[in-house]
Amino acid sequence: MSKALSNDDILKQLHAVLESRKLESADTSYVASLFTKPDKMLEKVGEEAIETIIAAKNGDKEHIIYETADLWFHTMIMLAHHNLSSDDVLQELARRFGVSGHDEKASRGK
Repeated sequence: MSKALSNDDILKQLHAVLESRKLESADTSYVASLFTKPDKMLEKVGEEAIETIIAAKNGDKEHIIYETADLWFHTMIMLAHHNLSSDDVLQELARRFGVSGHDEKASRGK
């Protein structure tokens, strides 16, 4: 019986799988096909974001989780395409701890 993966291990394992798909044929791997079509990859991130919003608006918790998983998956593909990982995003989130959301937004000049 295998040991359950921690949440951090799941993200690291998924990242490793996505990296390995960069070397596979776009004909045999959905992820590899997205790496060869950046516009399609970004379209999928947008599509999954919209589906997540609709699920949240409808309030079905299981559907929210399902759609969020799809959004995270496609976002991680986008990150891997740019040689980034969930660790990079988590480091940015850690940097923001203790910083007012208003101050953080103002620091970006937006």
